[in-house]
Amino acid sequence: MNQGRPYGAGASAKPDSDRRRYFDRNLGLKVVNVFQGDYYVTGRNDEVLTTVLGSCISACIRDAVIGFGGMNHFLLPEDGRLDGGSNLSLRYGSFAMEQLINQVLSHGGRRERLEVKVFGGGNVVKGLSGIGHKNSDFVEKFLKNEGLRLSGCHLRGNLARKIMYIPKTGIVKMRELGAGSARKIHEKETTQSIKTVVDESTGDIELFD
Repeated sequence: MNQGRPYGAGASAKPDSDRRRYFDRNLGLKVVNVFQGDYYVTGRNDEVLTTVLGSCISACIRDAVIGFGGMNHFLLPEDGRLDGGSNLSLRYGSFAMEQLINQVLSHGGRRERLEVKVFGGGNVVKGLSGIGHKNSDFVEKFLKNEGLRLSGCHLRGNLARKIMYIPKTGIVKMRELGAGSARKIHEKETTQSIKTVVDESTGDIELFD
């Protein structure tokens, strides 16, 4: 089993030479960026998954018994399975959640053991349609309908978030970003152009384990 292989929208990228991955000497870990419309699963203990969220949602899901899990990052709550392409479909909540869950199960996970934590869904720009809170409503409803217990979350509000997740241990580190970052993150989300994760803000870190 190649537990370190990326899956989803970025699966065709070269694992260690693209901008998706880099080694963080301070953490002593390989950092994997999970972009919008993307997901990544791993059972390695030397990988941490990270993303930045404005109105988008990321679910962090793992089977704690086997120490295997991953993260997704979706933009919209609607079902996009009929839009003509799997990569584009991953922008949508239903498909993104199903794909991540199915990958964990296909690597030996069991549904009744899944540990689920969700983040994001902020209304980061005033005067828009409130898509962040709609995303939050969607993911909570999805998990309830699927009978999956939510073991940690940080949803809604009006600030962007940066999260880091280690599937092997289930630990999540989250930082709320300053209001000045909100519009830039929103623009990146809506143009599908998140390329790098840069955090120049300060804020409290919350740990979920």
